[in-house]
Amino acid sequence: MAAKLTAIRAELPISKSIILDISALIFIYFVPALSHYANIPLYLVEPMRIMLIFAIAHTTHRNAYIIALTLPFFSFLVSGHPVFFKTVIMTIELLANIWLFYFLSTKWKNYFVAMLVSIIISKVLFYVMKFGLIDFQIIEAKMIVTPIYLQVISMTLFSIYIFSVLSRREVEPPRFVDPTRDDF
Repeated sequence: MAAKLTAIRAELPISKSIILDISALIFIYFVPALSHYANIPLYLVEPMRIMLIFAIAHTTHRNAYIIALTLPFFSFLVSGHPVFFKTVIMTIELLANIWLFYFLSTKWKNYFVAMLVSIIISKVLFYVMKFGLIDFQIIEAKMIVTPIYLQVISMTLFSIYIFSVLSRREVEPPRFVDPTRDDF
């Protein structure tokens, strides 16, 4: 399964990654303004994780890691949110999410379970690090901002999305069109 996933990702054009990366940066750039104008706290739906899920589903391993490394810092640089130390632990959380997903999906052969468990473990890691930052008075914040039920709903939806996209790719591999043949 890992070999199939790697082969599928190797066939994706780099332009797809660039388009997703630019879209992710624009989306993250405008989330604070959209939240303000819509009077809806969009951070509750985890916009960075949404972009990470799209990167995992539609681009390469490398691009998913680039998204995880850059989005929190980009958000910090353009909006000052999250605060620097929270930016660092969010980056660690997103990187852990990616690594765990790829690791678990090769062991368990189930994208839904691999994504669900990788999100849960990365969130636990995040909250342990956040607790440490709060306990050492490095940051002042509530321990849990996004209600648990919303986190459960979002991680379930993200896992369903990954399962549906990646499982379908294995059943329906990308079609190769041979331009030298005239029946394509």
